[in-house]
Amino acid sequence: MRKQMRQIKPKGAVAASGKEQKKQRQRYVASGGLLQGYAPDLVVRIGWYSAAAAVLCLLVMAALIVFLPYGLPVRIAAAVPWLVPIVFLASFVVPAFRLAWKDRRTEPRVVQGNLLGASSASTSLGLGMLMLQTRGGMEQFLVKPERLAKVPGNQVAVILTVTPNLRHVRSVAVMGQRTVARPEPPVPEVMRRLRLMPILTPAALAAAALVGDESVALSPIPNDALHAALAVLAGTALAAAVYGASFLLQRRLMTQVQALLPKT
Repeated sequence: MRKQMRQIKPKGAVAASGKEQKKQRQRYVASGGLLQGYAPDLVVRIGWYSAAAAVLCLLVMAALIVFLPYGLPVRIAAAVPWLVPIVFLASFVVPAFRLAWKDRRTEPRVVQGNLLGASSASTSLGLGMLMLQTRGGMEQFLVKPERLAKVPGNQVAVILTVTPNLRHVRSVAVMGQRTVARPEPPVPEVMRRLRLMPILTPAALAAAALVGDESVALSPIPNDALHAALAVLAGTALAAAVYGASFLLQRRLMTQVQALLPKT
């Protein structure tokens, strides 16, 4: 008999406590954060590129401290904002890099379960989503869209090979008859914008801090103490303005996403 994949209706949102949110953030970081689901080799390359960018930022800091034709307070004020992109890169890339380095030397594990749902789009760029019912409960995996092409729309057994740390899906095997084609609904434009926010927001914050600070630090102001204070204030103010704009934009996008969900 043909057995179709049951549709999972989202339950009403329940506000998580601060303790639960902290645990969710810890689990998110522990599994790679923004780079969860990507191939370990790709994450390692991103790590080396990020390290090169961090070294470049350090060289710029050194050049500003040595060659800027103002007093020491102004030189320090001009150099400090270059730590912002280093901090962002370290917080995003270092945890995933460590997991990817382990996965390169670790055999992938096999996960088997019944198919609950699949989509070629997800909140991660370039990755789709696969949901299985396993012995341990319902599990969600990020998968390359081309590997989801053979996944049908009926309930079948699915076998995955997954790296143990980054949870990168290396292969997808479908067991059973593929009796129902899997529909691919169009991805709303709001979802495309929302998944860019975790990447664009830190980049915009770092750029705002640098532009605001350096534009004042490189300007001729007679008093060094006032010069340094104005540079720091300009960078902080511009970064705060970008943060506020991004917060409002993300809130607006989340409201639009909530409007797309079926009413319960």
